[in-house]
Amino acid sequence: MQQPWRIAVVGGGIAGLAAAMRLRDRAPAGTRITVYEQSDELGGKLRTGEFAGLPVERGAEAFLMRDPAGGDSAAVALARRVGLGDQLRHPAVGQAALARGGQFVPLPAGTLIGVPGDLATAAGVARAEPERDADQGRPLLQPDEDVAVGELVRRRLGDEVVEQLVDPMLGGVYAGRADTLSLATTIPGLATAARTEHTLVAAVRAALAARPPAAAGAPVFATVDGGLSRLVAAVRDVLSAADGAAEVRLRTSAVVRELAASAAGWRLTVGPTRGAERVDVDAVVLAVPARPAARLLAAVDAAAAVRVGALEYASIALVTLAVPQPQLPEISGFLVPATERTMTKAVTLFSTKWTQLRRSDGLAVVRASVGRHGDERLLQRSDDELVDAVRAELTWLTGVRQPAAVQSHVQRWGGALPQYPPGHLSRVAAARRSLRAAGRRLALAGAAYDGIGIPVCVRSGENAADEILTNLEGVRR
Repeated sequence: MQQPWRIAVVGGGIAGLAAAMRLRDRAPAGTRITVYEQSDELGGKLRTGEFAGLPVERGAEAFLMRDPAGGDSAAVALARRVGLGDQLRHPAVGQAALARGGQFVPLPAGTLIGVPGDLATAAGVARAEPERDADQGRPLLQPDEDVAVGELVRRRLGDEVVEQLVDPMLGGVYAGRADTLSLATTIPGLATAARTEHTLVAAVRAALAARPPAAAGAPVFATVDGGLSRLVAAVRDVLSAADGAAEVRLRTSAVVRELAASAAGWRLTVGPTRGAERVDVDAVVLAVPARPAARLLAAVDAAAAVRVGALEYASIALVTLAVPQPQLPEISGFLVPATERTMTKAVTLFSTKWTQLRRSDGLAVVRASVGRHGDERLLQRSDDELVDAVRAELTWLTGVRQPAAVQSHVQRWGGALPQYPPGHLSRVAAARRSLRAAGRRLALAGAAYDGIGIPVCVRSGENAADEILTNLEGVRR
């Protein structure tokens, strides 16, 4: 008699939870799925806390509404799947700006993470050097070529476009530098277009044109009313329900310390050295950051472990302030170029951006993101020092003395944001090929492999689950 499948999902962030949900929905009856999360709570960087009487995010803030094909993003689909479709909320104010010398400059339209497709619209922010972007009779990139974003943009449009436009936007998303981040990973549509177009401006225009048209007035971003922890809780509740064909067990404070091949598939060593638990499973979804993944893979596939473990991460701190009657612009937030030499690299004006976070007494909630890759020493300051520094920088960046905060919170995320170097996607593909070639029923999922953003991580988890199910179905046949 065929025994029920046993599948382990290592990592209880949103990628691991999405993998478990897909497995629950599609695995045959009797399948046993266990999610192992080393911390004491699920959700990873999706974490909402109470602040100034409001539910305020301490990690990821929102997600894209659409996927690259124009349909619902994987995050929206997951929210609908767990009954939160009518709880999605959209920014009331979407305009963002760049902060430069006490002034705010609106972000120009028609760019891809700051790379302009119309140099005239970007002229008020950065002086381009259009003569550099000459047609040399060949595509910008070869079919499998990847370069740093900054390298390509500097070569084609000059330094100022990188430093005043592209670098701040990449810094806001990745806490990284344009000169070290992979084009293919961070701006995949532009990388695809650059393999056929002969100029950078033409490549940006082609990439923008390839996007499915959005309905007039359609929102770009969404969050969940009450915070993204509600999404985590709703997924947890569905996974824990006893009405599915598959059985799901969620284990927190459960560290998977070792992974080894076994006769059945895999043996996991879970828990402390003394009294460790040995668990045998048929397949594993590995949904943890690069370095813990590499440690687990080292005894399984040394080459794959080296490729995975090479990824570096940036650490950041999120400093949230409740400020009475501040003098702030009516924008959703602003980015700060590294040339301004501030610790603060991005600011979100929560009370302006989100209607549900507005208070009738005028108390505003503002969140600053502090730290870039390579600047981790700045984060060694105490919480009070970070709060004081952010308040002082807000005064300088806005040109108006801001009131003292009546409440503050500092959330530190060590090793939070992957820093994808050129060639990242090729290295991940090679690691996955190596694992598949050996017939191992193990799939990689999460931001360490496929990119950041909630929809990307959800889709990565779902794809890993599909890979596992296809493999196990092949074994059963």
